[in-house]
Amino acid sequence: MELDVDFVRSQFPAFQSEALAGQAFFENAGGSYTCGQVIDRLTRFYTHRKVQPYAPYAASQLGGAEMDEARARLAAMMGVEGDEVSFGPSTSANTYVLAQAVRRLIATQGGAVVVTNQDHEANSGVWRRLAEDGVEVREWRVDPQTGHLDLAALRGLLADGKVRMLCFPHCSNVVAEVNPVAEICAIARDAGAFTCVDGVSYAPHGFPDMNALGADIYLFSAYKTYGPHQGIMVLRRAVGEALPAQCHYFNAGSLYKRFTSAGPDHAQVAACAGMADYIDALYAHHVPDGVAGPLERNRVVHDLMRAHEVRILQPLLDYLAARNDLRLIGPRDAARRAPTVAVALDRAAEPVAAELAKHGIMAGGGDFYAVRPLEAMGVDVERGVLRLSFVHYTTAAEVARLIAALDAVL
Repeated sequence: MELDVDFVRSQFPAFQSEALAGQAFFENAGGSYTCGQVIDRLTRFYTHRKVQPYAPYAASQLGGAEMDEARARLAAMMGVEGDEVSFGPSTSANTYVLAQAVRRLIATQGGAVVVTNQDHEANSGVWRRLAEDGVEVREWRVDPQTGHLDLAALRGLLADGKVRMLCFPHCSNVVAEVNPVAEICAIARDAGAFTCVDGVSYAPHGFPDMNALGADIYLFSAYKTYGPHQGIMVLRRAVGEALPAQCHYFNAGSLYKRFTSAGPDHAQVAACAGMADYIDALYAHHVPDGVAGPLERNRVVHDLMRAHEVRILQPLLDYLAARNDLRLIGPRDAARRAPTVAVALDRAAEPVAAELAKHGIMAGGGDFYAVRPLEAMGVDVERGVLRLSFVHYTTAAEVARLIAALDAVL
């Protein structure tokens, strides 16, 4: 069974937009198109439910019910309890709140934090700043040639049993290698450490199965998973109850409010249920007689997405690897990485992205808040990298068009 890309694209109003006609979108790592189900829910909430939720009148009750539905539906898709899913204004903000909780924990119990230099700054900088308060911060470093994180090095960092939190990416937004999350989390668990996984760059390619991954905390951004601009945190109960609350004191007994220091946007929370609607629509189209539950539906759709992406990514990787005027960052095997492809050029990347735009290719150039991994791999951050990123709604024809445009511009 292969992904029906025509059906997929029919679910996204962007592909019917005259303003975007003739453009091939290759900066999805910066934010995806929004599916119609999310847009419909957002419009309905702002039109009919835009009142304070949970009050004793109809519009308010309906608004609160939609917010509850979003949390419950996403939780079921990922195999967790409803109150283990929290919403916040962004992943960067959510990570900041978590770091403050860990700072307080370590202040009373001692310990250390491990970060990587493969990460986007959102899951690196806030943890590193804990060192200003006396917290020991250890760095799990990438191989400077490949950007790979070695598990043997991690075991060494955890060996003394002092680490309380290990923070690492499911995949980097420039290296793109898919890290073995389940294995890493098992190593950390054996060493007595919690795990905080930055899933921002992976979740657009398939929502996580939390029980399979074994992570204590998983973070991603809804605006990169076909939804509104919300940060989503999955916090398993054990870590949520172990860390000091960061909310209004009277909300501390509610797990999904415990690390939400301010109220999230009600309409956007409600609209996130549209992401679950979309996954269900893909499942129903591809498995019309299926009767699976939400977690299994999510697994099926995840595998369909990934198989399609791997298939159309490999020709792009082969093309780039064959050129001698650029450096391809990360694995050359499409099965080992996400379709977020960064290349270091012999010139500044942003003007090259501008030239590609003249060929109808929407791509990006710069450091993408990944200064640490780029510097670790010896990439000139001033020049940055050209990033070519796509998701499952991208077609093989668009990839071929991208290769032709690169030929013309480079």
